[in-house]
Amino acid sequence: MCLTWLPGVHIRAICFLGYKVFHQCDMGKKGYLSREDLKIAVVMLFGYKPSKSETNILMENGAADCPGIPLERFVSLMGRKMSAEDPYEKTRQIFSAFDVHCRGFLKLDDFKSIFKRVAPRLPERTVLEAFRYADQDSDGHISFKDFENVISYGLANICSSTGATK
Repeated sequence: MCLTWLPGVHIRAICFLGYKVFHQCDMGKKGYLSREDLKIAVVMLFGYKPSKSETNILMENGAADCPGIPLERFVSLMGRKMSAEDPYEKTRQIFSAFDVHCRGFLKLDDFKSIFKRVAPRLPERTVLEAFRYADQDSDGHISFKDFENVISYGLANICSSTGATK
């Protein structure tokens, strides 16, 4: 269970996210994640497919009396994994992935392209509003600092909506 304080991360937000992902990935509502369920959960939480060896290590950390990873163990393992990540570095990686032209900033066209891939049904008007919100100085570019501020604001909103405290 999420009982330890994780530096720079809201504990209840991590728990909430872990519980939500677990329930979405628990195919058949077995009460545990199978090997395949676990891979999908890691993709949902971290954005990458775990290697065979990483999956083996995670599966070995499951309960002895369970054929997979039960809910509480999953939340604990993923919480530790999330807390080990450097939030600044993670934000920098995401920004770099979005900055396909390596300019150090995002233009409206970049932003539209990103949202078209990530959320294809999102109305263009909403994407434009998000861009305007993120472009703090209204120069038509989203700098890394602008991006970082929006990400921080988003995390704060997630935590306030779940009642999380730092």
